[in-house]
Amino acid sequence: MKVVILAGGYGTRIGEETHLRPKPLIEIGDWPIICHIMSIYSKYGFHDFIICLGYKGYMIKEYFAHYFLHHSDVTFDFRNDNQVTFHNHNAAPWRVTLIDTGKDTGTGGRVKRIQKYVGEETFMLTYGDGLSNIDIEQLVKFHRTHKKLATITTTQPPGRFGALDIANGNTVRGFQEKPKGDGGWINAGFFVMEPGVLDYIAGDETVLEKEPLESLAKANQLMAFKHTGFWHPMDTLRDKNYLEELWKSGKGAWATSRI
Repeated sequence: MKVVILAGGYGTRIGEETHLRPKPLIEIGDWPIICHIMSIYSKYGFHDFIICLGYKGYMIKEYFAHYFLHHSDVTFDFRNDNQVTFHNHNAAPWRVTLIDTGKDTGTGGRVKRIQKYVGEETFMLTYGDGLSNIDIEQLVKFHRTHKKLATITTTQPPGRFGALDIANGNTVRGFQEKPKGDGGWINAGFFVMEPGVLDYIAGDETVLEKEPLESLAKANQLMAFKHTGFWHPMDTLRDKNYLEELWKSGKGAWATSRI
């Protein structure tokens, strides 16, 4: 099953970083977030990726063009027509297809543009800026069980601010640093989709999260996979720093063995 990653947005809310590089190449530790995401899937045996490029997409192409080199020991023999020999590589077993889907294309339009690359097969889809310890195997199993056109992973994000438990008389009984929000479930990415979903996408201007998903819901063709574990987006510099702290402290719940 192929995994499609949306990696073409401008990332304006984290402009401190994205004026230099596309958002999926922003590093958590010394590893681009897109590689963290790919490793989540790779942990469950999914190694075939289609990456939808847009803003500064050439930089993502250049990164993967040199990926194998950067994850290998190498000998350059200039005495023998610059023969190159690789040793002890630790590159991931990935097959990566990079598709230019336009700078200003909507999220739905980007998926529509890679239609020929997924063909008539079930595929997975996610965003290039969200990390989770989601069980991909259970997600796929859930999708195959209900036999609808699409599955969307949902989660309850933490509240933005801490909460105080205040008793009568204004006595503080406790403090919860980041409680769950208002109890609502939000789109966490990590979709599974049948090719029939592409019929719900009109063209480049289509935003996946609007007409296509709304229409699928009205047609009773969209199911929610509820994820109650770790999930965190990288929307802002504050988010980036938070994920960086988790990674460095060894508390990154999404983390798999480094590939």
